[in-house]
Amino acid sequence: MTQQAKSGLFGRWRSMMLWKQIVFALVFGVLVGVVLNVTGNENTATMIKYIGTMFISAIKMLIVPLVFVSLVCGMTSVTDLARMGRIGIKSIAFYLGTTAFAITIGLGLAILFQPGAGVDLGTASAMEPKAAPPFIETLIAIIPKNPVAAAADGNVLQIIFFAIVFGLAINLAGKPAEPIRTFFDSLNTVILKLTEIVISFAPYGVFALMAWVAGTYGLSLLLPLAKIIFALYLGCILHALIVYGGLITFVARLNPVRFFQGVVEPQIVAFTSTSSSGTLPVTMSAAQQNLGVNKSVASFTLPLGATINMDGTAMYQGVSALFVAQAFGIDLGMSEYVTIILTSTLASIGTAGVPGAGLVMLSLVLTSVGLPLEGVAIIAGIDRILDMARTSLNVTGDCTCAVIVAKSEDQIDLDAYNTPHALKAPKLADA
Repeated sequence: MTQQAKSGLFGRWRSMMLWKQIVFALVFGVLVGVVLNVTGNENTATMIKYIGTMFISAIKMLIVPLVFVSLVCGMTSVTDLARMGRIGIKSIAFYLGTTAFAITIGLGLAILFQPGAGVDLGTASAMEPKAAPPFIETLIAIIPKNPVAAAADGNVLQIIFFAIVFGLAINLAGKPAEPIRTFFDSLNTVILKLTEIVISFAPYGVFALMAWVAGTYGLSLLLPLAKIIFALYLGCILHALIVYGGLITFVARLNPVRFFQGVVEPQIVAFTSTSSSGTLPVTMSAAQQNLGVNKSVASFTLPLGATINMDGTAMYQGVSALFVAQAFGIDLGMSEYVTIILTSTLASIGTAGVPGAGLVMLSLVLTSVGLPLEGVAIIAGIDRILDMARTSLNVTGDCTCAVIVAKSEDQIDLDAYNTPHALKAPKLADA
């Protein structure tokens, strides 16, 4: 290949919009992974994964400084405490309401497709239920005993609490605190530029992670459990289009197509990383730049959503619970369905910050309606595949909440929202 041809291909790649680069990388990664799996080169897929691991590490590096600095800046930019209270109430109401919708959709699809019918769970190994902390303990634990330790541990809820109180103190201190306010505004600009640099490498990280997933799992594991995978993925798509799209259209009165264009980047990063918190830097960047959400709203609703919004996980509970019931031949009544909805909705907050929250919640849901916990062993085998879809839905819900709250508070830049050019790749990718 000539140097001119190389330059042409490389030039076209660099000029491509970032979200298109990411989509291309995702599809190419899946194809490469399937080939590696079929040819028995799973070790090569594992080696490729290291590239994705480095990208995820870079993303996680941004979480603590981005959440803290952006939230402090958001608090100092809002002098109306009543408005901040309204934003908090609206956000929590949105997250709980959409979670209940998600679990209902999951149950409906599981009843329709019967994913557990014909699945043999006789060889499933026994699992002990994992105890999630009581809600009151989670509430008390929000207040950090040591803010530095909270930052070191990546405890997002504690960081949010301290940042809100710290930003409020800067406001109340008045004029003497102006240098601190200015410092955080400048620091926020630097953090956002750093985020831009890391995001520009997203296509390579996405390719590596998808090649690893497809190369490791292949089709042999996915085909026998295709119905539960299909039901969850379909449910996530329906929830995004009908619930989120409907809220954007009829509540916020904005163009839903433009919204989904604006959230492509965080959706794909969430899909490949399976971490709402890990995707947070990308989510905040997309909400502010692509969707025009004011940073005072984005810096509060998005970190909160990454911690407590679990629409995708709640849907996963409904599909998985009925999968287990059907596989063991257990009939559930209306009272059991209601119990699953309530348990999943409340547990979406109660298990916030717990590693492997999806499986923890599933153990709680199965226990609440008396279903065998042995079913969790089979679900755990494909949990990574299911986690990809549910995390992507969670992040989409976070962005939906940010847009709706921002619109209701007149804190959204409609020109930025309605301009497709906001989706262009970062300029430093051309450097």
